[in-house]
Amino acid sequence: MSIFVSAPVIASPDPENPVYSVNHPMTVTLNPVYRYICFASLLALLLLCVLWELVLDPLVPGGSIYVLKALPLIFPLYGVYKGNLYTMQWSSMLVLLYMMEGTVRWYSDLSATSMYLAMAETLLSLVIFVSAILYVRPAKKVARATKKQGK
Repeated sequence: MSIFVSAPVIASPDPENPVYSVNHPMTVTLNPVYRYICFASLLALLLLCVLWELVLDPLVPGGSIYVLKALPLIFPLYGVYKGNLYTMQWSSMLVLLYMMEGTVRWYSDLSATSMYLAMAETLLSLVIFVSAILYVRPAKKVARATKKQGK
């Protein structure tokens, strides 16, 4: 059994003379390992954000309302789990906000615990971003080639 999953995308059955149309379907091989890495990292980032602001090193003792920053991470969970290409694309853009916040807090927070948590947030965001891009990449290549032919 192969670890690669095929997703239906329009392409040509003849590699010598490619014709991209609805009448000539082909599949693109997508690597599910990237999807699993992206999902696991997204779940870890969600848990990190909640635990950080409630238990580990909250800005206000006893927890703070900043725990709501984890709320947007709930929305792409199902789509990333299923491997939805559109969800992977917009979640990779969403996670850049967490990468930015982690980088700022990594270099500006005074607490060592908070600095390590910010470093973890930045690294998890980077893993999500890279794995989502690598997962979507083969389908985007075929879509670009289809658009180039104008069909």
